[in-house]
Amino acid sequence: MQKLFYSPVAWLILVIFTFQAALSFTAFVGNTVYAQAMHFNVNSLTYSFYAQNYFGLFRNILSYLYLYTPLLTMGLMSRELSTGSINLLYSSPITNSQIVLGKYLSVMIFGLVLMAVIFVFVAFGIITIDHVETPLLLCGLLGIYLLICAYAAIGLFVSTLTPYMVVAAMGTLGIFALLTYVKGMWQDVEIVRDITYWLALSGRVDTFIKGMITSEDLLYFVIVVLLFLSLTILRLQSGRQKTKWIISWGKFLAAFLLAVLLGYLSAMPKLKGYIDVTRSKMNTLTVSSQKVVSKIPDNVTITTYTNMLFPDYFLTVPGQYKADMENFQDYLRFNPTIKTKYVYFYHKVDNPFLEQQYPHLNEQQIFDTLKRISEWDYKIVPYGDIAGKVDLSGEGFRSVRVVETPDGKKTFLRFFDDATKVAMESEISAAFKHLVDRLPTVGFLTGHGERSTDDASDRGYNMFTQDKTFRYALINQGFDFEEISLNKPVPEKIRILVIAEMKSMLTPAEQQNLQDYIDRGGNMLIMGEPGRQPFMNSITGSLGIRFLPGTLMHEPGKLHPTLIPLVPTTEGKKLSWVLDDISRNNRLLTMPTAAALEVTPAGRFNATTWCTTLPDSCWSELETTNFIDDTAIFHPVAGEVKRAYPTVVSLHRNVGDRQQKIIVTGDADWLSAGELNMQRKGIFSANYSLIFGVFSWLSDDEVPIDMRHPDPIDNSFRMGQGGWKVVGPLLRWVFPGALILLAIIIWIRRKGR
Repeated sequence: MQKLFYSPVAWLILVIFTFQAALSFTAFVGNTVYAQAMHFNVNSLTYSFYAQNYFGLFRNILSYLYLYTPLLTMGLMSRELSTGSINLLYSSPITNSQIVLGKYLSVMIFGLVLMAVIFVFVAFGIITIDHVETPLLLCGLLGIYLLICAYAAIGLFVSTLTPYMVVAAMGTLGIFALLTYVKGMWQDVEIVRDITYWLALSGRVDTFIKGMITSEDLLYFVIVVLLFLSLTILRLQSGRQKTKWIISWGKFLAAFLLAVLLGYLSAMPKLKGYIDVTRSKMNTLTVSSQKVVSKIPDNVTITTYTNMLFPDYFLTVPGQYKADMENFQDYLRFNPTIKTKYVYFYHKVDNPFLEQQYPHLNEQQIFDTLKRISEWDYKIVPYGDIAGKVDLSGEGFRSVRVVETPDGKKTFLRFFDDATKVAMESEISAAFKHLVDRLPTVGFLTGHGERSTDDASDRGYNMFTQDKTFRYALINQGFDFEEISLNKPVPEKIRILVIAEMKSMLTPAEQQNLQDYIDRGGNMLIMGEPGRQPFMNSITGSLGIRFLPGTLMHEPGKLHPTLIPLVPTTEGKKLSWVLDDISRNNRLLTMPTAAALEVTPAGRFNATTWCTTLPDSCWSELETTNFIDDTAIFHPVAGEVKRAYPTVVSLHRNVGDRQQKIIVTGDADWLSAGELNMQRKGIFSANYSLIFGVFSWLSDDEVPIDMRHPDPIDNSFRMGQGGWKVVGPLLRWVFPGALILLAIIIWIRRKGR
């Protein structure tokens, strides 16, 4: 301890460490103070200040902490070896264990000094953040200190290998690098990958910083510390007592194998323990997902079928096995019996790169070429060999997962054409729920020119319903779809009936079949368009909703007059949390060419207006019909009135022991592919959120599954700009300066003695 604190190196490390932490912390906090003064929304301040990627204090500390430990530990034993004082230690009445533990204890105490520096900034957050998440902060501190302890044990061991301190420091950094990158080594070798993945040091502290304590990570640091301390003791014994090299190396190997065995056992899903210390349980499956997992039978199998000619085949090759398994770790926590299998095949698939690169080769020749170039040495079979087990023709022969219960029930879990590629919690939970629950089947009415789910054009509904490559398509969120005709009664399995822009009248028989569906309590989504009012009113009139004549308009400006921005109503926000979320985030809904709705007093349902046009800016245009060549002008004389017009209205009533729900919208384009893909300057449309809200409400909140965690409450900072002008410089300059002054005083007193 004296050598550490009388050493200028230790004080230099302490000062630089403090200065780096102060600079990163005060820069981000200062920006937050400014944002709060500008009345911007700031939220989840505990996580933002300390755990956020790139800017959080704990994350910044991890980026340079590994540089300091070798400087502290390089002389612990190397100095003894180089000066010969090691012989005095050997001749003293102390054991090798006492020598090692004494030196290790000194570094751990110095680590506590570093932790005290960090705690100054943590204490600042505890004092100034309203409803601060103290458990999250303490968990992060625990993770950082465990990392310091592991670094110290490694550095102490390396310092026993050489009398040269610089070599010891470089060797310590080398082991740090090895333990960082070993995670990706030999991952295609089944026996070895579990060992190398467990040995990896990278990412171990991340779980603590995010507020999660797992038994695997906690035991990892304990095992690593004990391993390197044991290796250090064995190294001293080999220098103090001459033995055969095979015995010495056997002891080293035994210690390593014992550590690996303990690590392997600690990583088994059935033996893992978890504590999520965050207030919102952000590291844990949502309550909705937990309910789904609780219904899953044991020994569900997730089989990944990887097409090696698929553009994203590399996501699930053997070398990525452990990384791919991370996608299911949260589910294994609640059901450790879930099994995974991987099957590799090849079949021609839509891959523009391969088609351009090898235009004259057939499927077999392309595969043989790729196999030779990429050196694939694992089993890959032609699709014909697995066609009897799984039919992938409906998936376009893309890579896909099949989730299967022991009794043979199956469902697909897909990969998507976006940046993330793999299924996330929403899609995984939906797939599991599809196996264990009877989820809604949505029927789309056909026969009268309605919009179709098979239509992939801009006006079609394929994207939001059945596009299997689109993550947020309802088919990937648990729904099944079927196109139906009213020539016969609506099937019992149809729980939601969609009628989108009907262009002709129903026949009396069709009208009766529709009425029978309504009378039995079936839910519906009815969408109209300007010009289709007579046909739509023939359906909605008896429900208490009428489509008003004309087309909704607003004064010409940045937006086309027929593009109608909508806002959620107070009543709508009470009925659907999605509308409340849209409103709180200041987002708008858009409807191109919409008709206004009117609730008639004689309806049999209770009506709630979800969305309206902006107040006093829109009217229903009754004269102009050509909105491209003509300019619509507001004419009160023609009966046109400016006011807030309802455009999304819900109806509900009790039918037996359940509630019947119907939603009517004045536009059928708001969920078409063209509108969902549209990007307009200054308009951030939330139409897909409305789709989520509509179908969630119509399915009685079964699907899409609610993925919300509780909202953070640490959203205010008890310090203004005036206070920060005083505290900021204290943390940034005075605090490190005080440590420099203390170091100088100790150095002068030491020199005087």
